[in-house]
Amino acid sequence: MGHREETVAAEPIADPDDPRLEPYTRMRERDLVGRTRRFIAEGEVTLRLLLDPRARFRAESILLAPERWPGLAPDVAACRDKPPVYLADKAVMSAVTGFPIHRGVLAVGRRGPEPDPAALVPPAPAPALVLGLAGLTNHDNVGAAFRNAAAFGADAVFLDATSCDPLYRKSIRVSAGAALIQPFARLAPGQDWLTLARALDLEALALSPGAAESLDDLATPKRVLLILGTEGPGLDAATLGRARPVRIPMAPGFDSLNVATAAGIALQAIAYGQGRLATVG
Repeated sequence: MGHREETVAAEPIADPDDPRLEPYTRMRERDLVGRTRRFIAEGEVTLRLLLDPRARFRAESILLAPERWPGLAPDVAACRDKPPVYLADKAVMSAVTGFPIHRGVLAVGRRGPEPDPAALVPPAPAPALVLGLAGLTNHDNVGAAFRNAAAFGADAVFLDATSCDPLYRKSIRVSAGAALIQPFARLAPGQDWLTLARALDLEALALSPGAAESLDDLATPKRVLLILGTEGPGLDAATLGRARPVRIPMAPGFDSLNVATAAGIALQAIAYGQGRLATVG
């Protein structure tokens, strides 16, 4: 007999005060203070990635507008750890979350244990590409950087202790769900980028518009930690002084790029140089 996909029953909910909806209450307010080992994912693309076998996390529950359920039921049925699915109309969803819900697709995810950064990097002498985010406190930039890391095949993203949470709801959305599948780890407070790079046999490249060496002239190292600082101040002088600074060439009279855009350009160049990108033809 052939394999038959297991069906999943969704549970209709009409009362905004139903205790099963408690994790979804006051979403914006709770975004500011954080959720204990949980996060919120929204939108169809993000939910599909959360249910994908590649996801590092699992869905604890799903909350959908009834009209969204038929299109997403096969994805839930194919998921190994099937979460409960609740159906509520958008008025109920809006009352629960505290703001108007338009997409009608929400889920609560569980974080799981925090990985050790070293566990995410292929051991030497294998090629490695790691993106390091230092002091990025803008959720849009972090989300976009994760999207670029996934697009160009980075092995991992490292964030220092001051960078914002890639599993913040807006970061996940801007990342197009990449934050759910891209391996990442957070450095301990005060952990040194260059010491970490040496321990993992990575060459630390520090992206800076003031660097003498151009990315175009770089002979791509086999194992790279590409470090970017926040917009404006950029990386601190100590990191720039100990790493290998490189710049992205730009038109005369302008040397400023959005940090996520800069990450995408540099990641593409390094990934291409390492042979990570498939060629057409």
